Amino acid sequence: MTRPLCVAAVQLRSGRDPSKNLPEVEALVRDAAAAGATYVQTPEMTNIIERDRADMLGKLEIEAKDAFVARGAELARELGITLHFGSLAIRRDDGKIANRAYVFGPAGDLLARYDKIHMFDVDLPMGETWRESAAYTPGESAIVVNAAGTRIGLAICYDLRFPQLFRAYGHSEVEIMGAPAAFTRQTGEAHWHVLQRARAIENGCFMVSAAQGGTHEDGRETYGHSLIVGPWGKVIAEADHANPGVVVADIDLDEVELTRARIPSLENERRFTLAE
Repeated sequence: MTRPLCVAAVQLRSGRDPSKNLPEVEALVRDAAAAGATYVQTPEMTNIIERDRADMLGKLEIEAKDAFVARGAELARELGITLHFGSLAIRRDDGKIANRAYVFGPAGDLLARYDKIHMFDVDLPMGETWRESAAYTPGESAIVVNAAGTRIGLAICYDLRFPQLFRAYGHSEVEIMGAPAAFTRQTGEAHWHVLQRARAIENGCFMVSAAQGGTHEDGRETYGHSLIVGPWGKVIAEADHANPGVVVADIDLDEVELTRARIPSLENERRFTLAE
């Protein structure tokens, strides 16, 4: 390896109480760091999974008072890692919720925030209905962060289905992207692997995507199967289950340049018009 980086995806089964979730998250982040990872990512909704929006809002804090935000900075500094909370539910002043990613550097500094852009408003077979826009305020900006010796493009869960976001990151020389998620079991079984691999192949980059997994306290089922995918689309590491745990892989960031030179689709891309 010429530009090595050890990365980890932390798989969770977050419950309804952030105060109970925090020690479980911390323990797994410590496991990841002990395994050698210097970039550690957790899933979407790391701090709470709660279907009842009113009940959720009553358990949330604004960013300045949030225990996960404070502890994330402390953990990153103590362990000397880049810690990426895939997202936290954070109370906003307007009474809605932000679905917000946080990236902390090894000095404990907050390097980036990203609010999920695309809201999961869908009606699934078997009667599942989701309306994220009823509770969450969507973000408006894609975010690239320089961290862990590389460039990382931030996204969350449903963002994975919008390739234009990841294409923008590819054109911004991002080497690691990800979609830390709480994918439903139903959609995960159908699309999780193929979408992760597609985003990696399309942009010649690594995908690191931590996931929620299993049956949660509020009754929802999430798919798990946290993934680390290489620029050629190969699955490098996977949690082949839905249980909490840690997936770790040593990657070589130089593979990104080599892959993009092999198939230069970013360079070959052309603008076009649509005729009907």
